[in-house]
Amino acid sequence: MSQKVEKPVLSGQRIKTRKRDEKEKYDPNGFRDALVQGLERAGGDLEAAYKFLDAAGSKLDYRRYGEVIFDVLIAGGLLLPGGSVSMDGETPKTNTCIFNASEDMESMHNFEQVFVKLMRRYKYLEKMFEEEMKKVLVYIKGFEPLQRIKLARMTALWICNGCVPPSVLLVLVNEHLLKENVALEFVLEVFVTMKNERGVTSLVTALKRGQLEGRLLEFLPLNRRSEESLATMFGARGLGEVVRLHRAQASQEARRELTRVLDEELNDEKPVRDIIPDLRDMAQKNDIPDHEVVAIIWQCVMARGEWNKKEELLAEQAAKHLRQYTPLLAAFAHSAKAEIALLTKVQEYCYENMNFMRAFSKLVVMLYKSEVVSEEVILRWYRDPNSSKGKHMFLDQMKKFVEWLQSAEEESESGEEED
Repeated sequence: MSQKVEKPVLSGQRIKTRKRDEKEKYDPNGFRDALVQGLERAGGDLEAAYKFLDAAGSKLDYRRYGEVIFDVLIAGGLLLPGGSVSMDGETPKTNTCIFNASEDMESMHNFEQVFVKLMRRYKYLEKMFEEEMKKVLVYIKGFEPLQRIKLARMTALWICNGCVPPSVLLVLVNEHLLKENVALEFVLEVFVTMKNERGVTSLVTALKRGQLEGRLLEFLPLNRRSEESLATMFGARGLGEVVRLHRAQASQEARRELTRVLDEELNDEKPVRDIIPDLRDMAQKNDIPDHEVVAIIWQCVMARGEWNKKEELLAEQAAKHLRQYTPLLAAFAHSAKAEIALLTKVQEYCYENMNFMRAFSKLVVMLYKSEVVSEEVILRWYRDPNSSKGKHMFLDQMKKFVEWLQSAEEESESGEEED
């Protein structure tokens, strides 16, 4: 019978877990308490407050609690969904915050420096701050009216100094903020402050950078969303330049859309007689004048051509290509301004596409014979072209035809006198 061998018992010291391996419990309340206590000791002195924040970064975990830092500096404590401040804990709030500061711009600038210096010192806070602002702006309906004004003025300064991008304002396009003009009043205060602080040029540049100029209507309540309301509300705050920028952007978008629709209909080989009312409706709806529509038509029509490389054949080929679209051009070239715009477009096209340099006069004569451009307008263009591109060469090309027009006109006048 074999003897049973007992397994050896493992013994020895218990291995202790090193502190760095222990996952610390997330404690925003504890972090806030430490922050609030330090800020309160500063007694409202922002320079002393910044010195505390600067030094505390070596002891407190700013990387983990960056959001809490900004909550405290903006609202005095931890922000809860909806915009209220959490009152849990022994020291839930500090008076050293934007919401407790004076709304005058000197006070705003003093607070701005705390944020700027803090983010320069701890660069990783910059990205956190952008995310923080997206959260805070969604809460603005829960803030008091004066708190909103202070935050709007600070937001303007932060956009001006690059702490947050202008596009952060788009988070305000939120149904619950659009009601009662909450979002609109906020952005108006931001824009007015930016204009007062840095001038209208800087404001316009920021709007373009954030691609906001074409989206201003989105900040208005749905039941008041119109160009007239926008002009009235922005105009009342001295922001007429912003309205003009918005209109220019909207107009540009409308032109792009008209170009897209025309390209699509030409590609689908839709009959010209059916294209004309479509363009007419779009142009009227978006206030695009005929002289701009006719230039767009020229651009789209010529883009469809596949041109012969032999210069001597190109003029005839281009004229033949254009003939099928002359009714479309004629539908919008029924004013002197539109006809001049078309001739200028032809001139610039022929200059910019070198193979067409010698085709200019042939194309103009074809447009004249097709009754797209009139004798009077050709003579006016010849006397004073709108564009200098290829001017001397094209005037030389047109000389004989213009002389013929003038002699025909003189004959007509002398015939009338004899009658």
